[in-house]
Amino acid sequence: MEITWLGHACFRLKGKDAVVVTDPYGPDVGYGKLRTSADIVTLSHEHFDHNYVQGVSGEPKVIRGPGEYEIKGVFITGLATFHDDKQGQERGRNTVYWITIDDVVVCHLGDLGYVLSQAQVEEMAQVDVLLVPVGGFYTINAAQATEVVSLLQPKIVIPMHFKTEVAGLKIDPVDKFYKEMGLKKGPLPQPKLAVAKANLPEETQVVALDYKRG
Repeated sequence: MEITWLGHACFRLKGKDAVVVTDPYGPDVGYGKLRTSADIVTLSHEHFDHNYVQGVSGEPKVIRGPGEYEIKGVFITGLATFHDDKQGQERGRNTVYWITIDDVVVCHLGDLGYVLSQAQVEEMAQVDVLLVPVGGFYTINAAQATEVVSLLQPKIVIPMHFKTEVAGLKIDPVDKFYKEMGLKKGPLPQPKLAVAKANLPEETQVVALDYKRG
């Protein structure tokens, strides 16, 4: 399975039989026009920078909330959470997804706005790859993201939803997260990541992806 970061909270997960795109963003986010196709699109919530389904070609099946789904051999579970730490009173609801594709479990936290409870963690399957927001303000910040990583204990962590040179949102850059994770400097960004169940690291590893331009 191959993971490509398209910017913000949008990833392309390419398996043997299907392609999943998460949280497609609109043209005003800063990353330009989204150019990708998919069989399945997952939306964590209905904000413009996460629900731009029309930017994805291929007539995908769109998943918009909690539940259990099986599409083209991909198993997806959505868990209801909140976009803030006040039970959704400020920014509404958020869905966390577990996406099992080619036997690898990818967890996309969307715009999670608080540290998950122990009860929620116990509901969750073992996570192989965690896609975690780290920019704060709209989501959990770097310190909270590190706490969530500790709770879920994934094999691979990929940060998302942080400030970049093209996305001028009021969020922090990724460096704060690397510092919280105890890294002296961030890993060298790579264009994509190939993941197989057999080659997962034994201990949690932070991977940086460079967003795909155009």
